[in-house]
Amino acid sequence: MVTPASPLTLSEINKMSKEEFVATLGGIFEHSPWVAESAYASRPFGSVGELHEAMAEAARIAGREKTLSLLRAHPDLATRLQVTPLSAAEQKGAGLDRLTPEEFELLNDLNKKYTDKFQFPFILAVRGKNKDDIIESVSERVNLSPEEEWNRALFEIGKITKFRLEDLLAE
Repeated sequence: MVTPASPLTLSEINKMSKEEFVATLGGIFEHSPWVAESAYASRPFGSVGELHEAMAEAARIAGREKTLSLLRAHPDLATRLQVTPLSAAEQKGAGLDRLTPEEFELLNDLNKKYTDKFQFPFILAVRGKNKDDIIESVSERVNLSPEEEWNRALFEIGKITKFRLEDLLAE
């Protein structure tokens, strides 16, 4: 995947073969290159927003089981498990790499309660947030209904992936 230090243009994206497109954008939706593969047919894109909408639409219409696999592909926030470089950078920016042992235990407990209830990890676009915002958000959202939280998790994935595309592409 190309790094933000060497942004691509939409023109370059629109000229890519399907294989290049998936290799370049396959990580935008966490461990779900099928999203980029599905969005490829919507080329050419006139803006980063159009590209993002095509990818988001591919995720929305994929069917419940495939969408659940997308939700489950996201790492738990602040776990010390292996995460993708994009997720690690996003979590570090929110201070999740600097939790006290007590904060780590609290977030770990909230993550477990959340995952037990919804059967997928807590997903939040953490850019611009700090560890207190994140703990507050999971504390509130664990009390939502399954359908409300399904929709909220997909909304958050939309925010995360839009940030990632904007970082990757020069418009």
